[in-house]
Amino acid sequence: MPKHHTPRHGTLQFYPRVRAKKIIPRVSWDAISKESAGLLGFIGYKVGMKSAYLRDNATHSLTKGQRITIPVTVIECPTMKIFSVRFYKNKKVIGEVLSSNIDKEMKKKVKLPKEVKKKIEDFKEEDYDNIRLIVYSQVKKTNIKKKPDIAEIGLAGTLSEKLEYVKQNMTKEISLKDVFTDGIVDLRGVSKGKGTQGPTKRFGLKLKFHKSEKGLRGPGSGGPWHPARVEYTQPMAGQMGYFTRMIANSKIIAIENIKDKNINPKQGFKKYGEIKTDYIIVRGSVVGPSKRQLLVTFALRPSKNQTKRDYEFIELR
Repeated sequence: MPKHHTPRHGTLQFYPRVRAKKIIPRVSWDAISKESAGLLGFIGYKVGMKSAYLRDNATHSLTKGQRITIPVTVIECPTMKIFSVRFYKNKKVIGEVLSSNIDKEMKKKVKLPKEVKKKIEDFKEEDYDNIRLIVYSQVKKTNIKKKPDIAEIGLAGTLSEKLEYVKQNMTKEISLKDVFTDGIVDLRGVSKGKGTQGPTKRFGLKLKFHKSEKGLRGPGSGGPWHPARVEYTQPMAGQMGYFTRMIANSKIIAIENIKDKNINPKQGFKKYGEIKTDYIIVRGSVVGPSKRQLLVTFALRPSKNQTKRDYEFIELR
């Protein structure tokens, strides 16, 4: 029998393994599409995982018509407001227009000019080729904090449809149901930070023999004499966690408001408390700890298998 050899684990796709620069990741909005005009994403906050009772209504499912239990993640999504509108030309910002109805919590976070000089009407259609929105979450409506989170979110549709959407919603509150109804979504966020860790925990090295020299929880050889250097592929100690990650093609189980369907346990959700606003329930796990900011977007590469799933939400367990 050959010797089982596992020198390291962990994909080399995610390099360098350093702490994320932003708590809400950036997105290539031009790559994401949507059938109707409107926002392509929404800011949410991870509540936690639960088990959900569902009725499987998928056409060719082996459990069609039966009541099943699957793991789900609950995400609270308070309303958002537009902070500003950015006009792009050749992927560069040529101008920005601030909203006239900005919350006082946002004014404390961002330094604003004394007067709003530019208006939407000042930009002609031939001057720009894309429009994006800077939005912020009204997190003060939740139990988490008061300071809002801000992110740039793209718009779907033609230039005229984007401009019309901006004019209609410039001073309004945008709710979760205005953006998502059903289907599959991608979830972007930052994983739970674990600080500096050794190579065994960081890459899953197999422990060395108990009589080995120079420690048991480290790699053996650091490489050959020639080339006389340590390659970056060698497992070494360093930052573990707090990395930007994306969970692709998560099936939406339910989108509700807490007043219409109350799913709060008597004691509240563990390490989170009670939900007070809109929430979305998705199948499976999501990156990050409780209260972590997440960016819910339309699917970048929709999966046919996930699209075929059809669940009727009954209750949380």
